[in-house]
Amino acid sequence: MNAGILGIGRYLPENIVTNKDFEAKIDTSDEWIRTRTGIEERRLASDEFDSSHMAYEAALQALANADVKAEDLDLILVATVTPDRAFPSVACIIQEQLGAKKAAAMDISAACAGFMYGMVTAEQFIKNNVYKNILVVGVEKLSKITDFSDRNTAVLFGDGAGAVVMGPVTDGKGILAFELGADGTGGKYLYNNDEQHIVMNGREVFKFAVRQMGESCVKVLEKAGLDKEDVNFLIPHQANIRIMESARERLELPIEKMSKVVHKYGNTSSSSIPIALVEELEAGRIKDNDLIVMVGFGGGLTWGAIALKWGK
Repeated sequence: MNAGILGIGRYLPENIVTNKDFEAKIDTSDEWIRTRTGIEERRLASDEFDSSHMAYEAALQALANADVKAEDLDLILVATVTPDRAFPSVACIIQEQLGAKKAAAMDISAACAGFMYGMVTAEQFIKNNVYKNILVVGVEKLSKITDFSDRNTAVLFGDGAGAVVMGPVTDGKGILAFELGADGTGGKYLYNNDEQHIVMNGREVFKFAVRQMGESCVKVLEKAGLDKEDVNFLIPHQANIRIMESARERLELPIEKMSKVVHKYGNTSSSSIPIALVEELEAGRIKDNDLIVMVGFGGGLTWGAIALKWGK
């Protein structure tokens, strides 16, 4: 049984913080940020609006878009490294809010690759005919773990949520292949310190990401028995425009076939790929039967890629 996406949704906080806003607070400039990352602005959630609030709003949209009732959900998976608290999980919190009484629920922690891990986990249950309707959410409130006095990381991150409802789809559509991986020896390059702030060795993470994004794209196409020429659209993790471009070049895709929303939202970790997916679908840039490659990398170090034929 093929597993695919039945519905989509996202939530973005209203508060927009521009590069100019940072110029008055830390030693940086709009030009420096744009040329090195491609980021121009990002959304930051208010103090009283936590990850579960954003996840709930994105989930409501995805359920409505899929025409699936919350009570018909079998499983809720939430990819996040910024839960409201250690427990209960964000998945359990939104299970109650949605009224999804029969759904099992758990969080997944794989940093920026978390949404890929969530989709692949959902696929296994659907493919083996264990569950039918699964909600997968990527959500982060990175503003609560960002050190805004650190010029190397303060300007990079944003808050937001993206969600999909996954279920059985027509033969030949949905997830065709996936590639997941991790390298724990690289954990020291991107982590939370004792103050729970993000610490990143930018040079090492950049080298890893450029290499791994391209390799993951190639491997997932090989697993699907497809070629670069078959790809219609690339949705990379929206972390840094130079890293994203390296993946696009590896697939030899024209620039108009790569999603680029990093300039508007910054790096929203596990939510960046579903947020970008919603943007491209709403803009009409993804059509039925298009082959999409989604690829991400994150702390851990972790990575994941999915080759998906769009449609139900």
